[in-house]
Formats: sequence, structure tokens, C-alpha cells
Amino acid sequence: MIERRPGPAVWIATSGGVGFFPFAPGTAGSAVGLGLVMAIAALPLARIWQQAAIAALALALGALGVWAATQAEKYFAKTDPGQVVIDEVVGQMITLLFCPAATWKWLLAGFVLFRFFDVVKPFPARRLERAPGGWGIMLDDVAAGIYGALALALFGWVQTVV
Repeated sequence: MIERRPGPAVWIATSGGVGFFPFAPGTAGSAVGLGLVMAIAALPLARIWQQAAIAALALALGALGVWAATQAEKYFAKTDPGQVVIDEVVGQMITLLFCPAATWKWLLAGFVLFRFFDVVKPFPARRLERAPGGWGIMLDDVAAGIYGALALALFGWVQTVV
């Protein structure tokens, strides 16, 4: 019998094993994204450089995530396996891109908004999910992240007007 080992692609796709969390692994993956944003926000950088660092890391993780998620689908022998959470990490980072050093309430709102849009998958997220391999896994969460960022921006605008 040949033993199948996960390898680096599965490790990346599961965000270091977070995807094996026994319940709500997607939410756990989102927490990793939130933690990365908070870590970058804690760096002694101007806000624009924090945003640039978050964008660069999200882009790098997204590109790596497409490859890793494609390989993970082969390893788990199923389409979009629940253990793959690198997409949630990236989507959460996109939602919080413009407010990395926000108060805990705004960060929590961004977390909840991203999870909402990730689950509901408004157009075109559901359609993007059908893209082949790792692209489908990643792109629907990128769309959810964009929706989350737009919702936070709208809430921020309303808060200044009201």
C-alpha cells in the first residue's frame, strides 16, 4: 500500500493545517486572514504602506493559493474541499485592505461581512466558483472580499454623513 503524504501544496491550501479545524474551517481560515491584517497593522508603517503590504501579501497568497488549491483538489479527490481555506485568508484580507488599523468593532464588522458574502455568494461569486481548479476556489472568495470591502466603505460613509 502506498502512503499518500499531503506535501507543501496541501499545507499551503489548508493554511498550515487550519483547514482541518473540526468545525467551521472556513471561519477559522478567515481568522487567519484577520490575524495577518492585524499583524501588518501593528508594524510601524504609514497607513498607505500597511495597505500596500496587505495587498502584496494577499496577491502573493492568492497566486500561490490557485496552485495549492488545484493540487489539494487532487489530494482530497474532490472539488473545492472544505479543508482548503487559503481562499478565506485572502478574501478576508481583501475585505480589511482599506482599514487595517481600525478599531476592533470595524475589524469584527469586516470579519462578519466577509463571512456573510462568502456564504451567500452574490453575483458574480457563485459563477466564479465554477472556474476550473484552484481558480474557482479562489475567485469566489476574492469577490466576497471585494463585496465586504465595499460594504465597510459604505458603512463608513454613512457613519460620516449621519
